Amino acid sequence: MAFLLPIATSGDEHVRAARTAVLPVGSFEQHGDFLPLVTDTVVACLVAGRVAGEYPVFLLPPLTISCSHEHAGFAGTVSISARTLIAVIEDVDESLRASGVENLVIVNGHGGNYGLRNVVQEATTVRRRMALFPAAEDWNIARAEAGCDTTSHEDMHGGELEVSLLLHGAPQLLREGYERTDHLADDRRDLLTVGMRGYTASGIIGRPSMGSANKGAAVLDSLSRSFARVHELLEG
Repeated sequence: MAFLLPIATSGDEHVRAARTAVLPVGSFEQHGDFLPLVTDTVVACLVAGRVAGEYPVFLLPPLTISCSHEHAGFAGTVSISARTLIAVIEDVDESLRASGVENLVIVNGHGGNYGLRNVVQEATTVRRRMALFPAAEDWNIARAEAGCDTTSHEDMHGGELEVSLLLHGAPQLLREGYERTDHLADDRRDLLTVGMRGYTASGIIGRPSMGSANKGAAVLDSLSRSFARVHELLEG
């Protein structure tokens, strides 16, 4: 689990002199009975850690609780308000700039953090200095390049993609039996009103049975390549 926290020293960061910081944002929410509550945080840390290993960026520790209100009907889920999440991001950004780090990339592992888009929109009105990664298109490309069988819409939560990333990067976190929890609910137009309970009894929407470690590795390979675009936008 060491990948969840960066271990660089102040001296390391002084030498690196990064212009861009990378902040993983996860959640603490249900992912059924067989995936951990920290799944989204693990996903965000796997992506951010891979990026930090290949680009000269300053890797920050993750935010582990965010906006998971749609999962409130399931045990273990804990949320903060959107305004609190936004305030934390803004405070981190301000602190980074005070220490000389110009740019911030938010690596978001939880789709329900809608307010993060607005943070980036507001921060980039004058110049390009913040980004939200991966974009939906980056995830779609990664799925295709990894040979995933599902789309991002049908595989919404606790499915093929997340299981694949955990099988690759943290297989010890998966409980036996995840392969038998496939559940689809493609029409979710009232999700914000009825929450996940309105569409799934297990907490899963997707096909975890299709996950594999090889797909997880290929997804990270693809996302690392996609990050080059973001790095160039901010530092180029």
